[in-house]
Amino acid sequence: MPHILLIDDDQALAAPLKEYFTRYGLELVSVTLPSQGLKHIEQSTPDLVILDIMLPEMDGFEVCRTIRKQSDLPILMLTARGEVMDRVVGLELGADDYLAKPFEPRELVARVQNILKRSATQPTTRQQIELGDLKLDLVQQNAWIGERALNQTTLEYRLLALLVQHPGQAFSRDEILAAVKGIDADIYTRSVDILISRLRQKLQPLDYIKTVWGTGYRLVGPTS
Repeated sequence: MPHILLIDDDQALAAPLKEYFTRYGLELVSVTLPSQGLKHIEQSTPDLVILDIMLPEMDGFEVCRTIRKQSDLPILMLTARGEVMDRVVGLELGADDYLAKPFEPRELVARVQNILKRSATQPTTRQQIELGDLKLDLVQQNAWIGERALNQTTLEYRLLALLVQHPGQAFSRDEILAAVKGIDADIYTRSVDILISRLRQKLQPLDYIKTVWGTGYRLVGPTS
């Protein structure tokens, strides 16, 4: 049963969500303080974290930043304000998806299931693509430069997989958005640019992702 951690100081939210998640085969553990959540992650390694932005001790952005320093654990952020900049900042820090409060429990479960499905490791035959020093495993959903693992988030991996499987092909921001999913359409331009920027940083010193002015982005080989 997938183990989900909820970090939210709204104590009235945890009990009904825990019962609802159980119906869909998900175990929900909740804490109200970031310090408790980080300790739980260290000790138990959940499969996904649901993280509220408005928290005591430190806000959700700082918690997300702390988690990302240690792992690529999937993160779904909650915001009561639903502001575009909250989502942009969260994406910059490595969040995988967002949901504004108030929300329907079924939508939260659906988003959690979708993230888990995308990030699941499948024990099947390995299939790899190599592009110079860059290696991508399409089954295990991992990528390396030489022996160095890129430690990508789910969205970063899906974007890289799209580009690597179609080298030289230019993709518009709309096409990238449709492929990686999980990003709200109202901020797609900024979101895709942020994902590209993060990928470029992780791919350094390789300079494989090129901007196609007026169109979008494409991935080139080591000799292109």
